[in-house]
Amino acid sequence: MGGCLTKDRDSDHEDNGYRSAGTTTGYHPKTHEPYINQSKPPASHAAPPPPWKPSVPGPSPKHVHKSDTILGKAFEDVKQQYTIGKELGRGQFGVTYLCTENSTGRRYACKSISKRKLSSRADREDVKREIQIMQHLSGQPNIVEFKGAYEDKQSVHLVMELCAGGELFDRIIAKGHYSERAAASICRQIVNVVHICHFMGVMHRDLKPENFLLSSKDENALLKATDFGLSVFIEEGKVYRDIVGSAYYVAPEVLRRRYGKEIDIWSAGVILYILLSGVPPFWADTERGIFDAILKGHIDFDSSPWPTISSSAKDLVRKMLTQDPKKRITSAQVLDHPWIREDGNASDKPIDSAVLSRMKQFRAMNKLKKLALKVIAENLSEEEIQGLKQMFTNMDTDKSGTITYEELRAGLQRLGSKLTEAEVQQLMEAADVDGNGTIDYIEFITATMHRHRLERDEHLYKAFQHFDKDNSGFITRDELETAMKEYGMGDEATIREIISEVDRDNDGRINYEEFCTMMRSGMQQGKLF
Repeated sequence: MGGCLTKDRDSDHEDNGYRSAGTTTGYHPKTHEPYINQSKPPASHAAPPPPWKPSVPGPSPKHVHKSDTILGKAFEDVKQQYTIGKELGRGQFGVTYLCTENSTGRRYACKSISKRKLSSRADREDVKREIQIMQHLSGQPNIVEFKGAYEDKQSVHLVMELCAGGELFDRIIAKGHYSERAAASICRQIVNVVHICHFMGVMHRDLKPENFLLSSKDENALLKATDFGLSVFIEEGKVYRDIVGSAYYVAPEVLRRRYGKEIDIWSAGVILYILLSGVPPFWADTERGIFDAILKGHIDFDSSPWPTISSSAKDLVRKMLTQDPKKRITSAQVLDHPWIREDGNASDKPIDSAVLSRMKQFRAMNKLKKLALKVIAENLSEEEIQGLKQMFTNMDTDKSGTITYEELRAGLQRLGSKLTEAEVQQLMEAADVDGNGTIDYIEFITATMHRHRLERDEHLYKAFQHFDKDNSGFITRDELETAMKEYGMGDEATIREIISEVDRDNDGRINYEEFCTMMRSGMQQGKLF
């Protein structure tokens, strides 16, 4: 069991919270001694997608054989969009740099992962999954914003939000421990991340202070989760058995090789204990000793400063560090705990989640774009919709295969939204493409998938081909009318409006370039929102 965790000192370089994919290093919050972190588990050995070739006029991907790529798309030079600056951190697989977007002057962090060091298929799959999860979660206030992924012959480059305040870990070291009020504020933000991840079908599996960055150096800076290298999409009914995480933060059921998403709450509980006391709840001089302490589960509330800490704080710690995962408090229950709530209500819950913002964007689209997204959604692989599938299951509480107005309202409330009934109804009507009064699985995927799917030329081309029935290379007025009538969406005025909006060269029809321009409209470079 102990052999599954390996010691690794990445380097002597300053890290600043931006560790590259792979094994990372941590330090004891009081002694500053290095402690153990887990190497990443193997991923599934899925076959690469087949090469795609367009059969009609229109831009096609640059010639790159898909087996040569990790991202499955044409190579791009990240330096065409960004100026790469100083090094921020260094890890097992790559280096993180400061970078500046050429078109705006905005500063970001660029994590460059060397493909030469991704020696196994599992390593390559891990990187691909980390990118998919970051794209899926993008748009949440307590998660580092993902800007875009680029790949060239040597490296994969992940461009993301720059957090100028450094690691939460370093602030804990500087402070020793926090006041209860400050600890509650930080814990709220950490559990918010857990709550959003679980609702969106993701298990983090490596929550620790080093994986939270501060948005600025201000005392009340926003906390941002980073490093999803060990994260996985939750598969309904699956029991997870691989040992992952970092020694001090690992849940007892991980050591017993039988666990689920409850492990994230345990790790958050360990962080809360450290915030309040300055030391981990379970520690020893050896890795085996740490694991034994975790499995015994004795929590020290007698040593200083615990006698001066409120009974309510200790109650929450105890509930988060419950040995039996079935009896452990959930993320929603943590956010509703009296000690965590601010002024009697959980005011730090995100008001506008990524799911909600995507549904709002979908509502504003023209009907051709909605139909095209539906075609794309129908053609996505199981791998590409894992998180959305879990979200649909979470909202479809009666397991009917469709989401009703009440289920949508309740689901959005659980994500922290405070929409009026009228606003929920508007979203319902927008997502309900076929107008039958409920949202089915494909309609939900269509309305909530991240727009990064529009990066993929093959996705866009399949959608274009769906409308271009005669393979002429154009969508004609008659073809548009046929497609609209099929879904009961189109009247003559709507069709005229779409043609007028999309047909840039005024020839009365829509070519592939015009179609792509419409589909990608409203998206910033790299960040597809």
